[in-house]
Amino acid sequence: MKYVIGVDLGTSAVKLLLVNRNGEIAQEVSKPLSLIQSKTGYSEQDPNLWVEQTMAGLREMLGNFEGDPADIEGISFSGQMHGLVLLDEHYNVLRNAILWNDTRTTAQCREIYEAVGEHRLLEITKNPALEGFTLPKILWVKEHEPEIFQEAAAFVLPKDYVRYKLTGKLHMEYSDAAGTLLLDVGRNEWSREICRSLDIEPDLCPPLVASSDEVGQVDAQVAEATGLSAGTRVFAGAADNACGAIGSGILEDGKTLVSTGTSGVVLSYESSNDKDFRGQVHYFNHGAPNAYYTMGVTLAAGYSLSWFKDAFAGEESFDDLLAGVDSVPAGSNGLLFTPYVAGERTPHANADIRASFIGMDSAHERRHFVRAVMEGITFSLNESIAIFREHGKRIEKIVSIGGGAKNDLWLQMQADIFDAKIVKFSSEQGPGMGAAMLAAYGCGWFDSLHGCADAFLKVEKMFSPDPENVERYKELFEIYQDVYGRTKELNEKLVNFRE
Repeated sequence: MKYVIGVDLGTSAVKLLLVNRNGEIAQEVSKPLSLIQSKTGYSEQDPNLWVEQTMAGLREMLGNFEGDPADIEGISFSGQMHGLVLLDEHYNVLRNAILWNDTRTTAQCREIYEAVGEHRLLEITKNPALEGFTLPKILWVKEHEPEIFQEAAAFVLPKDYVRYKLTGKLHMEYSDAAGTLLLDVGRNEWSREICRSLDIEPDLCPPLVASSDEVGQVDAQVAEATGLSAGTRVFAGAADNACGAIGSGILEDGKTLVSTGTSGVVLSYESSNDKDFRGQVHYFNHGAPNAYYTMGVTLAAGYSLSWFKDAFAGEESFDDLLAGVDSVPAGSNGLLFTPYVAGERTPHANADIRASFIGMDSAHERRHFVRAVMEGITFSLNESIAIFREHGKRIEKIVSIGGGAKNDLWLQMQADIFDAKIVKFSSEQGPGMGAAMLAAYGCGWFDSLHGCADAFLKVEKMFSPDPENVERYKELFEIYQDVYGRTKELNEKLVNFRE
């Protein structure tokens, strides 16, 4: 039997999947990662820790592998987006990586708009300037750590650095490059115009490759340290959301993914890069060949439910917390929740907005609050779906992954609020499976990623919308959308009272 490895480099852990030609997971290994948060709003990691934990995961996997290491034909990667890894001329790390969830760069976002122009930036990159993206982080280092920036010869994103340490070859692929604010998405090349406007050397940007391109082989030292076969083929991989889409079969027009993790993502396939969403949603290169995806983000999706549990049911399990919620009717008896406990991204991009419960009365019990939180998270995700539909996209079937896909009640709620069929796969592995599929496709196991998805992905359940609940939720969604505008000014006044 032949195998491939998918490495998913996240924020809290690096996860490795060993997958055979039937799409079956032979092994799964996870190694934890820690954050460095020296100040409020700062979020960093040591890139060498990513390498150490990936190597440790490979050692563990190969140590438990009973076959010939040469049977593992390829390895590919999924990675957390946007994180800045600055390298010197010898490709040594110059400082800790500044991560996607670091928010220190508000001033640099304004600088980008002033230098490039908000409209022109959207024309070139298809995305607005947000603190999470890579370019503002480059400008922050340039301004605040000029001695470090002077030594910088290249930058890469997290998974690219790990891949470099396994192969000795430095590249970036298009799906991650699209999240830097430096890629001309229409031309699939680095934007010299943006570099020139911000006084950044274009040579800082690494060579670009496609996600399924073979970019090198595992070198001899890495092979000796991990047990891999020297010469194991290494493929570029893709950004975590692109890999999540591949691993969920989002490979043609009309296919849409909802992922409910700590944050929430709504991602829809695009066959072209010429649509204009006016910056309301993100627009990135896909990991699939010659394809793109649009994406909306709910900052505190699963996190809102975790917050509620920790605050009001800290000693209970999630199963205990959700007990009785199925007895609460759609609409939670007039109780509405907006999941802004950490601000919001789509469609508001407001770091200061905060959550609200609206409509509380003495008849409400904890189960009503829990259902309202679940509904509020789903309403927030539906804002992205509504934007897609307003721009002419037909969304009739949605693949659901993440924590929200582990509960049948929540899956039915998604079907009713999204007014679409919801698909649950039997083995949901998201980005790690997408990385493995890129390796399988790169190794020539399949003629296309579509063929790989057909072989690897099996539907477990399908949830259809309930017409009565659909109509009830349409009315509630309009009220939900009204809450943001009515509480925005109040939240701005409350900012000074937060500790």
